[in-house]
Amino acid sequence: MVVLNALQSVLTIVLMIAIGYILSWKKWFDEGTSRLFSKLVVNISLPALMISNLMTTFTKEKLEQAGVGLVIPFASMILCYALSIIISKLVKVDAKRRGTFQCMFFLSNTIFIGLPVNLALFGDHSVPYVLYYYIANTTMFWTIGVYNIRKDGGSTEGSLFSIETLKRIFSPPLMGFIAAIILILLNIKLPLFIMDTCKYIGNLTTPLSMLFIGIIIYSIDLREIKFDLEMLVVLIGRFVISPLSVLLFCHLLSAPMLMKDVFIIQAGLPIMTQTAIITQAYGADHKYGAMMVAVTTIASMFIIPIYMLLLS
Repeated sequence: MVVLNALQSVLTIVLMIAIGYILSWKKWFDEGTSRLFSKLVVNISLPALMISNLMTTFTKEKLEQAGVGLVIPFASMILCYALSIIISKLVKVDAKRRGTFQCMFFLSNTIFIGLPVNLALFGDHSVPYVLYYYIANTTMFWTIGVYNIRKDGGSTEGSLFSIETLKRIFSPPLMGFIAAIILILLNIKLPLFIMDTCKYIGNLTTPLSMLFIGIIIYSIDLREIKFDLEMLVVLIGRFVISPLSVLLFCHLLSAPMLMKDVFIIQAGLPIMTQTAIITQAYGADHKYGAMMVAVTTIASMFIIPIYMLLLS
């Protein structure tokens, strides 16, 4: 039953992508639709999702007690990011998509797939640990990840710590994330009508992202999808190296069993769907991003049940 629930969570994602693909084939969606969806997700629904998810899940006390629950994911991601830089040079990844490759290698789909999978396996007690990993994953994506994708899109002026770079890094989703953390730490409760609005708009994130990926996959010549060394390395990074790095730091820092299990699942998930959205928004190779999101999502249908069998 556990494995079936996990498989159904992944199949839900695949089905939504398929709907985007079919509606593109039916000429309901086109390139303009994909640009609209990417703008809606980045500027509207994701910031709302940050506020809704964090403020309904965390309290000031939980944030203050996060401790090792934040250290482990940050440490493992930094290690994997360092490895991705080295590996991208060894594999000779095209410089125009090297940042996207690195982002795919060390960051995972922690909410859209990670949350339902962990709920299916570990129940409600896993939610705080899911969110700890999510905080680290989100912070790394909207800083280092987005910065590198921007470079892929040709935005190379300035350094990582320049004023212009900081302006680009502090994107609407990250600002929503920061605003939620500040409100939680100050014990400020938003009115119910604002929280409900954020929840409903935030709930658009997953379907819009999946439809977007379906549109992009439709625009890809399937003959261009080739199982090469670069794709193999991304798959190994996602499903082998990332979980092993988490396991290493959980052992070093004596993490509780449930935390360890949740973090391993979170680390071994497909590529973040936002990777395809952001590559589109910033002029990088969005077809490459969408293709790899699709490939790793399909692969996860076979990988995640294996993890769940091992951990259960």
